[in-house]
Amino acid sequence: MRTPPVVVVMGVAGTGKTTIGPLLATRLGVPYAEGDDFHPEANIAKMSAGTPLDDADRWPWLDAIGDWARGRAGLGGVVSCSALKRAYRDRLRSSAPGLVFVHLAGDRALVEDRMAHRRGHFMPTALLDSQFATLQPLGADEAGVEVDVSGDPEEITDRAVAALRGLAPAS
Repeated sequence: MRTPPVVVVMGVAGTGKTTIGPLLATRLGVPYAEGDDFHPEANIAKMSAGTPLDDADRWPWLDAIGDWARGRAGLGGVVSCSALKRAYRDRLRSSAPGLVFVHLAGDRALVEDRMAHRRGHFMPTALLDSQFATLQPLGADEAGVEVDVSGDPEEITDRAVAALRGLAPAS
C-alpha cells in the first residue's frame, strides 16, 4: 500500500484553496488543515487593512505550516497555503521534504470575480495584483501539478486527483 502524500494546495487568493483543499482531503482520505489558521493575528490585521505581507511576516507562518506537514509525513494530509514564491515552497520542504504541491491556477478576471463574491474573508480584492506579481509557478524540479480552476469545485477536485495520480509512482 502506498503512503498517502502530504499535499499543499497553493495559489493566489481567490483560486479556491479553502474550498478545494477539504474536498481533496476527503477524496484522499486524509485530514485537512486551513493554512489561514496558522497566521498570527498581526498578519491577519495587516492583510485586512489592505497591506501585503512581507517575507518577515511570512516566515513564522510558513514554519508553522511546515511543522504540521512534517507531523503528517507517512500519514498524509492536505493543507492550504498560498506558497507563491519558490523560496516559500523551499521553506516548507525544509520542514517536510516529501511535500507535493497542487497549484490552483486561473486567469485574473475569473479569480477577481470569485473574490468579489465571497463573504467573510480577510483578504481584500485590492491585494490580488500583488499576489499575481509575487507568484512564481512550480519549477520543473518541484513535486507538484498545476490544476485549472475553471468549473465547479467537484470538477476542479477531479482534475487535482487525476493530476496527483499521474505523479504517483507505479505500485
